[in-house]
Amino acid sequence: MNGNHNSTTPPGDGARPGLLRPVSAGPVRLISEESVPGRRGVSLPASDVPEQPLEELLPAEELRDELHLPEVSELDVVRHFTRLSSLNFSVDTGFYPLGSCTMKYNPKLDENVAALPGFRQLHPLQPTETVQGALAVLYHLEQLLAAITGMAGVSSQPVAGAHGELTGILMARAYHAQAGRQRRKVLIPDSAHGTNPATAAMAGYRAVTVGHDRQTGELDLADFAAKLDDECAAIMMTVPNTLGLFERRIEDICRMAHDAGCLVYCDGANMNAMLGQVRPGDLGIDMIHLNLHKTFAVPHGGGGPGGGAICVAEPLLPFMPKPVVVQRDDERYDLEWDRPLSIGQIHGFYGNFNAALRSYTYILALGAEGLRAIGEHAVLNANYLKAKLQDHYKLYVDRTCMHEFVLDGRSLREHGARTLDLAKRLIDYAFHPPTVYFPLIVPEAIMIEPTETESKETLDAFAAAMIAIAREAAESPELLHEAPGIAPVRRLDEVRAARQPDLRWHMGADAPPA
Repeated sequence: MNGNHNSTTPPGDGARPGLLRPVSAGPVRLISEESVPGRRGVSLPASDVPEQPLEELLPAEELRDELHLPEVSELDVVRHFTRLSSLNFSVDTGFYPLGSCTMKYNPKLDENVAALPGFRQLHPLQPTETVQGALAVLYHLEQLLAAITGMAGVSSQPVAGAHGELTGILMARAYHAQAGRQRRKVLIPDSAHGTNPATAAMAGYRAVTVGHDRQTGELDLADFAAKLDDECAAIMMTVPNTLGLFERRIEDICRMAHDAGCLVYCDGANMNAMLGQVRPGDLGIDMIHLNLHKTFAVPHGGGGPGGGAICVAEPLLPFMPKPVVVQRDDERYDLEWDRPLSIGQIHGFYGNFNAALRSYTYILALGAEGLRAIGEHAVLNANYLKAKLQDHYKLYVDRTCMHEFVLDGRSLREHGARTLDLAKRLIDYAFHPPTVYFPLIVPEAIMIEPTETESKETLDAFAAAMIAIAREAAESPELLHEAPGIAPVRRLDEVRAARQPDLRWHMGADAPPA
């Protein structure tokens, strides 16, 4: 690009025209800059509330003479927020190579079903006889998830992946307590998801790290065996792990854990790689949570709403959170509260119903063959991208991956660039950056997950951008240092933003110095 940050055609190495789209470089204006004194965008009806002194309605310290609100027309407001919305990167406009627990595909069919009035207008406190359809959805979704994972029972009450984790470990604690066992620690591989140590601590356990084998990227069995004892309540595996690798000795791990009276918890956020290929319950795993907002296509932008359904083996059924959705002999659906060994209710209502509804629709639409194809294509796409990039970037572990893979960005350091520079430069190529600096066990980590939904053409275009950036790092590293160049917002001071966030809106004289 020869330093021309306004170029509309980043180099493409053979990618189809149009797939490397430039990002709009239009200025970002504040709504206050559109303000004109005396301009109004709304007409309010005359008040029918008897007039009262303001001091009787609000405390004096809350009253202000001037609000300093922008004075703009309705049309200006609509155009302002429409313009801002066009700056958002979304799954409907571009490719997300994030290695993450969030799905990058939300079928519109699922959205349409969730918007049906009969579902949308339900109230969580309605009597069960008036919500039989909703309870049927929950009951049959949980039956399907049990069949998919090979588990004996499922609760869709948890509303996020980490919430599902906590539910599972609380069940493990109740299971051990019922058997009269005192367990004080939970083993967590260093290749597991980052929420696992926090989950163990919140459940009252001490988190103990188990290392990984640098050659295979899998659990270090010797380290595991050395730390496995009668104090271990559970080991929290992530399968496939955060390196995108399947634990090929998972059955041995389960057997060793069970011999020590230890449960095996599986973080199932990466279940899309195993759908139709293997059932965790068949491997000896005792518990697994599923991110409905990943494997089963629930929108999860902005942090919610999600779903973290927890699936358990037979011995843990009595400890499941209540209420449990059941089907009575008369085929009526009900919420069963009489569960004396239950860990209790873990959400104010029965989970995020609209998330469960979307997942139920997704599973029914795909069927068994479609679910199997998800696993096949998730693995195929990841390995295709890995093969395209492995001659241009270093691999942390060079072996067949599952749904994602991790590049070692230390090769960029040889030219004075960093992984962060790569991520920012990708914005100039109209791609959302991948996950960077995680997992922590990989220096300068670049975690890439294409998911099962992306086309070969999109993967080729992304690979072309990555290859072009690798070449730029070697020939013109200053391009990476200055990136993004054509995005509406340039590189930010992320450390200051995290440590000194300014979350208030200011206008005029109240505005802080730039």
